[in-house]
Amino acid sequence: MSASTLQIIAVTIFVIAIIHIFSVKYFEHLAHRSEKHSGLLHLLGEIEVVFGIWAMVLVIFMFIFLGKDETMEYVNNRNYVETMFVFVIMVIAATRPILNTVLSLVKKVSNILPLKGATAFYFVVMFLVPLLGSLITEPAAMTLAALILSDKLFSQGISNKLKYVTLGTLFINISVGGTLTNFAAPPILMVAKTWEWDTLFMFTTFGWKAMIITFINTILIIVLFYKELSSINIRTTVSDRERIPYIIVLVHFVFLFLVVYFGHYPAFFMSIFLLFLGVTYAYQQYQDRLMLREGLLVAFFLGGLVILGGQQEWWLKDIISNMSNTEAFLGAVTLGAFTDNAAITYLGSLVLGLSEEFKYYLVAGAVTGGGLTIIANAPNPAGAAILKSHFPDNSIDPRFLALGAIVPTLIASLCFIYL
Repeated sequence: MSASTLQIIAVTIFVIAIIHIFSVKYFEHLAHRSEKHSGLLHLLGEIEVVFGIWAMVLVIFMFIFLGKDETMEYVNNRNYVETMFVFVIMVIAATRPILNTVLSLVKKVSNILPLKGATAFYFVVMFLVPLLGSLITEPAAMTLAALILSDKLFSQGISNKLKYVTLGTLFINISVGGTLTNFAAPPILMVAKTWEWDTLFMFTTFGWKAMIITFINTILIIVLFYKELSSINIRTTVSDRERIPYIIVLVHFVFLFLVVYFGHYPAFFMSIFLLFLGVTYAYQQYQDRLMLREGLLVAFFLGGLVILGGQQEWWLKDIISNMSNTEAFLGAVTLGAFTDNAAITYLGSLVLGLSEEFKYYLVAGAVTGGGLTIIANAPNPAGAAILKSHFPDNSIDPRFLALGAIVPTLIASLCFIYL
């Protein structure tokens, strides 16, 4: 079997996986109607397992036609650092000491704003927390924002329309909110070193525009859903159970920042994570259930995407190298939504002789399209895993997610192109 045939099979499996992503709602519906096969159908309806399952199908094909050695070499040579990092940062960021601290910050800032009901709280969560992603990384910001929204807003019985608009906008705001620095957003990490983009460059070229984008997106939702948001009463008082010694809070944030600092070195941040698990076990009275299951499911999703995506380079790289500036932006928005925006910028970094304008439009397009699908940006599966229980059949419909993200995507596009 020739390599080109294997590549065609890999593309076919990748397309099937994407179709599966858009069919999870259907599998969940079938699971509720079938008693005999409900377990299998529920598994197929879990969006986090889709790419992992189809990656294993690809590996089976590779075993059959390439043999063990070549298959193992391919799998072992994939870069799983981001997959491991998202798992670790998701678990740490979701701990009670860190979540309560961020909640306290959100409450204090929202009290300053002249808005009623949940509108001020909503504004801070959707505007400020995504921008914090430029410091604590996008996966951490996504985890915190999703947990806060889950507990304080989605649990209040809000309309499905507001849920999908909020989720789509959150994904977009997180995607662009990590561009104030050169180390927090996966698409930026792929090119920062190769193209010598430092944090000053990122803020002056992308960051200030990202702040405007997240502001407009959030204000627009508040205006459109003001009546519903203003009628929600959010409890933000801290109970005795939630009061945690400052030293415990400090230790948790030290762990968080150490993991961020050593984010490119899995041996270091995994060692730090294991020590963190020991500390949480020693002080269980200050913890809720750790999000190990959710984190592992997200890691399985991203790991599968890494294996499947590695076989798409042959056609994606050719497309990117032959694009104009406008095509680079539109292509990155579209292709990134279905192949992961970090993969698009990584492939762009492999092409020599690109103009500075082309680089800008490619990256701007990649982060702009980061909210259209679950797979568009690495932190998205984390947010989906936390919030999906609030949707019918415990499943997020990809069609409605895309609809909820269209307007914020257009706003981001206009800002990055014309500002």
